[in-house]
Amino acid sequence: MSFQKYLSLLLIALFVVSCNDDSKANDYGLSIKTNAKNNTITLGESISLSLNNPEGISIQSVTYQLNDKPTETTLTYANGKLGGQHITANVIHDNDTIIVNGTFKVLSNFVPDIYTYEIINTYPHDITSYTQGLEFHNGELYESTGQYGESKLRKVDFATGDVLKNVNLSNGFFAEGLTILNDKLYQLTWQENTGIIYDVNTLEKEGIFRYGKSKEGWGLCNDGTSLYKSDGTERIWTLNTDNFNEDDKIEVYTNKGKIPQLNELEWINGKIYANIYQKNGVVIVEPSTGAVEGVIDFSPLKDMVTQHSELDVLNGIAYNPETQTIFVTGKNWDKLFEVTIKKK
Repeated sequence: MSFQKYLSLLLIALFVVSCNDDSKANDYGLSIKTNAKNNTITLGESISLSLNNPEGISIQSVTYQLNDKPTETTLTYANGKLGGQHITANVIHDNDTIIVNGTFKVLSNFVPDIYTYEIINTYPHDITSYTQGLEFHNGELYESTGQYGESKLRKVDFATGDVLKNVNLSNGFFAEGLTILNDKLYQLTWQENTGIIYDVNTLEKEGIFRYGKSKEGWGLCNDGTSLYKSDGTERIWTLNTDNFNEDDKIEVYTNKGKIPQLNELEWINGKIYANIYQKNGVVIVEPSTGAVEGVIDFSPLKDMVTQHSELDVLNGIAYNPETQTIFVTGKNWDKLFEVTIKKK
């Protein structure tokens, strides 16, 4: 490549960066204002956008975008995902375009239902298993357990607690959630930026995948096509199984605010059931919006297992389509509970 061509490409690159850089907005003190208290609205409410121009610079025009789509200065957010929304003002000043970025939040517009549970059966569970992921496949239970030097992938006879197959992970991996799709088992690791792919029939390792925008691996489930991955925040990411790109995400919110520390996930009848780390509870999430539709308090179960120094929180939720019941356990619990749930 000639130096002149290289220089031309470099100048083009610098131009693109400068056009998308909002440093000029900071120089002029420009920012986007809303009429919403704490920049937060409820789904279905209207919000008005305006430009804060403290230095009074001359402005030829201002246009706005909401999540990269053109929008009016007053809009009603009636449909769409909850949580953080990205707004952009394209400001023309002295024939120069200044990009101003801002955000506002959208809460759910209803109170989640409260669910109770009924214990159908109680089964033995390995008290040494630091349960991270739990899932049924063809009537058999698969479990991922955590801790460095102790992480495992197991196929378990849920009725007896017997381990049918066991795979030990290397000491540098802290195993997290798992899910099974198209005869492949996908297992997350915590901070190692690595997901592991196995043949579900043999539990032989077939490959790995890396995380992109989500920095940690916590929980994993699937809807029959895509994977859904939690990262310990309020976000649940949609992963494309062709290339494992994080194509989309939702943020999980109630009418009061976000639900952080989402952990183990399970897809049940079109909804995502998510453990909340350290809370001994599960939220039922609408996957298209992130709205919490229901809450299940499983905290009494912890008192029904053997109390010991390594006992930790509820974690592990699996749906058995053959019985249409839910199975839950916890980290270092000696029991696996089969339950049904209903609205309170």
